[in-house]
Amino acid sequence: MRTKGAWATLVVACFTSLSAGPANAIVAEDGSYQRWLSASDTRQTEVRAFEDFLAREGVGGVLPTNQILLNDDLWAECHKDAPYTLAQKAYWPHIVSTLRYVRDVVVPGIGPVKVVSGYRDSELNRCAGGASRSAHAGFYALDLVPVQAVKYATMVQRLCASHAKYGATYHTGLGFYEGQRFHVDSKGFRRWGSNYHAATSPCASVGV
Repeated sequence: MRTKGAWATLVVACFTSLSAGPANAIVAEDGSYQRWLSASDTRQTEVRAFEDFLAREGVGGVLPTNQILLNDDLWAECHKDAPYTLAQKAYWPHIVSTLRYVRDVVVPGIGPVKVVSGYRDSELNRCAGGASRSAHAGFYALDLVPVQAVKYATMVQRLCASHAKYGATYHTGLGFYEGQRFHVDSKGFRRWGSNYHAATSPCASVGV
């Protein structure tokens, strides 16, 4: 976990709802996702297998594939060749509960969301300043922003209230970063704020 900068806005702005490529994918306006898919002879097959896995687990289509595969907004600064990474297959089950929480709890509370960071391999996680045991490094975590206009206080109230009610059942962590960027993961029930401790979670300020 770490402080997030202005790169998040740039990454979010790149994505539109044009359908192409593998099922459930939303292609980046600049074509970077399609280029990433085409850069390897096996990548499209691997991504299709990932999508098939999510479908079998009942979470296919919860979020567009290319958003789930976003690695981090600092990918270029950390010398990655693209903002997308498919986690190793052993990690795929970790994201399932996170997607269920997004579908069942987050979206009903604040509306549609976009991913701005997902899986970070160990090299990227170190470069980006992530904790050594970051939930992102195990493909448990997604950093999200709301798609629809919502006041920060309203977003916090709704996310905190639903986390208090359902977070333990889903084993979900909830964190808040700069602006309207927030974090959910399925690594354990907990919450945090600006300094990554429970005491600074804005949930306390709204009495949840």
